Amino acid sequence: MSIEVGSIVEGKVTGITNFGAFVELEKGKTGLVHISEVADAYVKDINDFLKKDDTVKVKVINVSDGKIGLSIKQADPNRSSSQKSAPSRPPRGGGGRKKSGPLGFEDKLARFIKDSDERQQSLRKSQDSKRGGRGAR
Repeated sequence: MSIEVGSIVEGKVTGITNFGAFVELEKGKTGLVHISEVADAYVKDINDFLKKDDTVKVKVINVSDGKIGLSIKQADPNRSSSQKSAPSRPPRGGGGRKKSGPLGFEDKLARFIKDSDERQQSLRKSQDSKRGGRGAR
């Protein structure tokens, strides 16, 4: 069987890096499974999912300039369509503020002015304390 885009083949993990895993396919060809193509869940450390010499089923997702791009998560036939369209990601840091509903322009402006005044006040305090001990006016 030749290596064509869309085909599902088996291979052996020959190397693991921080960005993915190299998989040896048939006829001695090697492809890369990028860390984003290892699992549907967020993969922080690829070693939690793969080990060297593991046999894995992969889908060929691209072939260009002799480089073969592979995917383990796309090779799984039991994957539902909702998982295919929306990969799982960790929540992003949103600044810790609770959203109590949509804010109007005036509310946003009032919040900005209040935050700005507080920052200016703390800056003035730190500057005044630095100047006070040095004989400046």
